Amino acid sequence: EITSLLSLYGGQFSSEQEIRVNSPFWILNIPSEEMARGLMKRTVCAKSIFELWGHGRSAGELYASLKKCPMDKMLPYLQSDSTYKVHIHTFNKTLTQAQKIKKIDALEFLPFKGKVNLKNPEHIFWILEDYGVDPNNVPEEPFHLYFGRWIADGQRELIESYSVKKRHFIGNTSMDACLSFIMANHGRVKPNDVVYDPFVGTGGLLISSAHFGAYVCGTDIDYNTIHGLGKASRKNQKWRGPDENIRANLRQYGLEKYYLDALVSDSSRPIWRKGTLFDAIITDPPYGIREATRRTGSPKETVKSSEKSAENHIFVSSSYHLSDIFFDLLKFAAEYLVMGGRLVYWLPIYRPEYTEDIVPRHLCLKLVSNCEQMLSSHTSRRLITMEKVKEFKDQDQNSYQLDAQYMPYRGHNSFREKYFSGVTKRIAKEEKDNQK
Repeated sequence: EITSLLSLYGGQFSSEQEIRVNSPFWILNIPSEEMARGLMKRTVCAKSIFELWGHGRSAGELYASLKKCPMDKMLPYLQSDSTYKVHIHTFNKTLTQAQKIKKIDALEFLPFKGKVNLKNPEHIFWILEDYGVDPNNVPEEPFHLYFGRWIADGQRELIESYSVKKRHFIGNTSMDACLSFIMANHGRVKPNDVVYDPFVGTGGLLISSAHFGAYVCGTDIDYNTIHGLGKASRKNQKWRGPDENIRANLRQYGLEKYYLDALVSDSSRPIWRKGTLFDAIITDPPYGIREATRRTGSPKETVKSSEKSAENHIFVSSSYHLSDIFFDLLKFAAEYLVMGGRLVYWLPIYRPEYTEDIVPRHLCLKLVSNCEQMLSSHTSRRLITMEKVKEFKDQDQNSYQLDAQYMPYRGHNSFREKYFSGVTKRIAKEEKDNQK
């Protein structure tokens, strides 16, 4: 998420960034404070950002590092007409008030000239101490210490204010608010973008994009969900109310002006005119577990089921292999994304058999990131982010003929169908076991 936001604000991620494994602290080289503030206005992963004045593996190293900090960097925040306070944050350990005061007093060598104001200071300074991540093995002394000036907090409060528990219209698979905002940030969604979700469901992913000022739209094959009809997913509610729909969700958060529309459509048969229409495609395809994987069929095809909506809208649907869903999604993104636009989606995997080759590829799309969310010891899903780097050509229409060219499966469709079918069955079995 941080890497995507840095690129959105014109920064560049450096391979020299210090990433310490099993530590909640991360040292970044950011060109300006303005960029740092912009980043924190978007991130839901980062809690706070500080201007680092010194750090070390012990208190002595920290103090030595602070004494080497350029005075011209510190002086603007230490003037006699300013107010300040020092805050101590310890990760994985609790200190007594006496211990905190002792650590603050040890910084008396810093040239603080202003007055202490604990309620409303102009400048806030933090001592950050890292005691590891094992609550059963907390060391006496911290592994690492940091001191810096607080700049800004992240947007963690969005997770609570957009919680699905408080949302007007929900479904069985409505996306968690935190993950929705992470996906929007991976997609580098910005004001006036047009963001599309081909498996829109109850529109949870549209909300996070609209929050960042993008115009949103989506499609779904489920007629009842798009029109807010049928059985409700909320506990102790049998049927959906007349005002339960995607538009009502956006209205709930004051985002209705960003809502374009939601249409009933089959993602395997695009309804859009040719051309680049979307700045980002952000979606969570159905895995065939809690939501069925379906596409429209024809009388000549093997009919799996026949469904009828509350308004006598009849259509025939046939099975839609999970592997084909991802293939069609990548082909659609390659054709309809603007250059530099991003596709962000979830890919379910079975961990013991997972390799990088399982991730679908397309010549027009570059894999930007591949992040794992653990579901169990054997199953997980990976958040795949891809960026359009090559124009889609008209001759690239027959996706199956180009399977060997665009995918790592060398044209063996049976392999990916078998793999993803196995993933679906394993995740479904584990969900049933958990329910029992």
